[in-house]
Amino acid sequence: MLRALLTVFLLVPASLTVAETRVPVTQAEISLGFAPVVKQAAPAVVNIYAKIIRQGRASPLFSDPFFRDFFQGRAAPRKRVENSLGSGVILTGDGYVVSNYHVVGMATEIRVVTTDRREFEAEVVLGDRESDIAILKLSKAQGLPSLSLRDSDQVEVGELALAIGNPFGVGQTVSSGIVSGLARSGTATGNARGYFLQTDAPINPGNSGGALVDVNGDLIGINTSILTRSGGSNGIGFAIPANLVAEFLRQAQDGATAFQQPWAGMTGQQMTADIAESLGLHLPTGFVVSNLHALSPFAKAGFKPGDVITHMDGQEVNSPPEMKFRMAVAGIGGTARVTRYRAGVSEQVDVAMHPAPDEPPAQETTLDEHTVLPGLTVARVNPAVIARMALSVSTEGVVVLDPGQYGNRAGLRRGDVMVRINDRDIRQPSDVAQALTDPGRWVQMTLDRQGRAVSLRFRL
Repeated sequence: MLRALLTVFLLVPASLTVAETRVPVTQAEISLGFAPVVKQAAPAVVNIYAKIIRQGRASPLFSDPFFRDFFQGRAAPRKRVENSLGSGVILTGDGYVVSNYHVVGMATEIRVVTTDRREFEAEVVLGDRESDIAILKLSKAQGLPSLSLRDSDQVEVGELALAIGNPFGVGQTVSSGIVSGLARSGTATGNARGYFLQTDAPINPGNSGGALVDVNGDLIGINTSILTRSGGSNGIGFAIPANLVAEFLRQAQDGATAFQQPWAGMTGQQMTADIAESLGLHLPTGFVVSNLHALSPFAKAGFKPGDVITHMDGQEVNSPPEMKFRMAVAGIGGTARVTRYRAGVSEQVDVAMHPAPDEPPAQETTLDEHTVLPGLTVARVNPAVIARMALSVSTEGVVVLDPGQYGNRAGLRRGDVMVRINDRDIRQPSDVAQALTDPGRWVQMTLDRQGRAVSLRFRL
């Protein structure tokens, strides 16, 4: 038996040998600690200094024609400069760097400093506030050290991890811990749209945008935030998975200026034990489809309300944020294999990945001076507008994209859906323009604000 096992072992080609991720066991390995990993990974982690210019808040009386004369001779509110400090990770030798959007997304000037003290000017070539990811391109960069992206779907709870960044501006610092959780959605940002790896490696202000690497020195995530009450690290940190970073990098290298992600066109409800029992599921896994837009790719693939989605491309999905992450990683243009449970039968269905269609035309309209609310910008609700404004998939009608100066004073907000103005039902942008042209002495508006009926009434 032993001879047979030895024979099999000797017949395995050397090319099939894989790198083993394990805890150091020998005295020599323990004495080295993480030094070899840090020497490999640290040069690819950079410090980022961003300058943000903000306009000081002006009194609303500055814009009022009646009071404007009283402010003559007084200086308008001054612009103030804010400096942001964070970290970044070099992804390619020619200078593509990933960081957090909240570090560099609004910056007017960005300076990147490497560990060997070289400085580069940089600009954001692709950023997304919701995902909190920004891809920078360094000016005149060549031959830089970079980190390899690991398949973050293969990361397991309990793996050793190192967080590398520039906390509190003290210089590059390394902290160690483990991957303490997977599939954390919403916890880090509070908006239930994120999807994160969780680590107990200490992460502090300034670590944002830095690297979370495994013991092989491969990038598994980008440190983005912590869960804390005191402002310091309490051992619960969150990192954006490397697979999403890879998709951002791909789109940036292809020349995209805005992150494109597939549109689901549906809403879902997280599975509970009671719902699972009623559907005949043994475990409360997956989530239940509750609503579908008529143009949703899932609707076109045959999905219906009441279906349960349990996996996408072989990976479990237990909430809509997880599904959104899986779709973003899949990218636009291909198909995803989705596991659907319906009436006691589980089957796999291929779903096309494409962006939200801009149909019917949005007819984006900005009202002019002939109306009572000049500067108000509205659009007809369609799938592209639904995705852009994060509206419910069942939303119809006309939505406020920008209330403008006068609309804001009247009480309108971005995202309000206009239902009725005075005696006119609002179905398209031209109805808004007509209703607000010579409306009389009073304007009465009925709005849908995040599912709540709101009434505005003001005198002209």
